[in-house]
Order: sequence, then structure tokens, then C-alpha cells
Amino acid sequence: MPRVLLSILFVALTGPLAAQDLRLPMKDGSIKFAVIGDTGTGDSAQYVVARQLAAFRTKFPFNFTIMMGDNLYGGERPSDYSKKFALPYKPLLDGGVKFYASLGNHDDPNQRMFKPFNMNGERYYSFKPSLTAGIRFFALDSNYMDPKQVEWLEKELAASGSDWKVAFFHHPPYASGMHGSHELIRSQLEPLFLKYGVNVVFNGHEHFYERIKPQKGIQYFVAGGSAKVRRGDIAKTALTAFGYDEGYSFMIVEVAGDEMHFQVINDKGQTVDTGVVMKGPTNRVIGTAGQVDTNPARTPPAQPDAPARPATPAKPAR
Repeated sequence: MPRVLLSILFVALTGPLAAQDLRLPMKDGSIKFAVIGDTGTGDSAQYVVARQLAAFRTKFPFNFTIMMGDNLYGGERPSDYSKKFALPYKPLLDGGVKFYASLGNHDDPNQRMFKPFNMNGERYYSFKPSLTAGIRFFALDSNYMDPKQVEWLEKELAASGSDWKVAFFHHPPYASGMHGSHELIRSQLEPLFLKYGVNVVFNGHEHFYERIKPQKGIQYFVAGGSAKVRRGDIAKTALTAFGYDEGYSFMIVEVAGDEMHFQVINDKGQTVDTGVVMKGPTNRVIGTAGQVDTNPARTPPAQPDAPARPATPAKPAR
């Protein structure tokens, strides 16, 4: 039986899921979204995570999801777009959830033309979830950080007066896994992030979840375990506040005022990490309070801003 039919049969036989322990505050008027990364396998793991995501939306009604790249592994025929995106996320798409994609190293740049990815034909773009939202997202293409993209990013950041500035892209500037920190990307982007007040950065590429200790007033998350996982891959570096590499995972996030609350959930519906990113009067992250559930993959924290493990070479309205 073809793999996609097996996946659909698995979903049909196991029935609907009930969302378990929601830890987010659910404040009136808050911005609610989800984070997934490295999803496009079409395997049963992707479908299970998608079902958990849909189950949690019954309690936490997020309006959009940001994608960290590697949206389609292998073929990119119409049938691949179906089994690796449209079918697993059908309940969310039917419910009006918008997906905003970034490109990973396994992605064809032509994905930018796929309407449900909301890239509007561009490799990099920015968006606000609503005209009144005090947050703007910047989706970048870390596969090819050419001068034109860097110039575009600076202009977009300079023109944005949003209270929260959030960047998301595939290759992590800070990470403690097999690939390590992508130092070239960090050297290209971090000066702009610091100059223009980017608060939070979401990445994928590493197939696990990692909460990095705030670096120079910026909170970094690695969220590349939504369909693939490298068990036991997180090294004990000085960067890691918490790491989870024992299962698949996704994030749900709520922004209210100067606080960004987050919850990380695995494929069994269990919460593995939760906390809040807090901003200070200078608009920089002044700390991230995390409450980690008992987990064998937990990595003890060390000192922030320590050198990372060497990397493997590698126009909307305001």
C-alpha cells in the first residue's frame, strides 16, 4: 500500500485527539500562532504531529502557522504537495489557518509560487497578522543570503515600528546539534537584528527542539522536529537552555503586551517545555523564564553567549 494511504489509514483508525494540558494564558486580543519545522516527509510522524496541532487548536485558536523550511522532502509534484502538506494539515486549512513558509535546503525555490504557503512569489517577505497587531514577521531565505536580500531586510526592519519583530528562516545562527551554529548566517544577520531591535528568531534545520539562552538580547528557538527527529543529537553546549530530541514536536505561541508565551508539545500531546520571553524598556529581551517538564533529553543550562560549536560549511503595508 502506498505510504500516503497508510498515513491516511493511520489517522482514520486512531480517531480524533483531545488537546491535553494548555499552559498559555489565553488573553483577550493576544496574537496566537504555531511554529513547525522540517515537516515535508509525508510520513506517519508528520500526520500525528498535525493531528496534535489541530487538537490543541480546539483550546488555543491560533490563526496562522509559520514554517521553518524543508517543507517538501524529495519530489515536488502536485501529489507531493498534497500528501506532504494539504492532507496532513487539512483540518487546519479548512478551519482558516494560514501557513507562512520559509525555504529550507531541501526545498525548490518554486515553492514560493504555491499559494497556500503565502509567500506571494518571493523568496523572502514580511507580514503582519493584522493591521492593528503590534508584531511583524520577517521570513528569510537562508539558503542564499545575497546582498539584495540583506539590503531588503534592513529597509524592512528600519521601516517597521512594530513592538515585536520576529524573524524566521531555516538555518539557525545558534544551535547545538549535528550541524551546529551557522556562523556565516549569524555574521550576516545578527548585526541587523541588534541594530533594529529583532526580539525573537525561529529556525529549523536541526531535527529537534532547542531553546537557546538569550544571545545579546535576542531569543532564538530551533524548531525543526515536526516530522523528523535525531534522537540524542543535542550536544551539551553553553548555548542550551533546554533541548528535546526524544520525539517530534511543535510550538504554540501567544504574544500579549511585552510577553511572548510559548509551549512546546510532542507527538503524544505532552508538554515538554513552556515559558515566557520578556522584553524590557529598551525593547530587548531581558530574560526567558522556562518551566521544563521532566524529560530525559533535558540539557543542563550553562553560561550564555559562549562560542557555538563550529558550523558545517554549508512589501506589504506597514
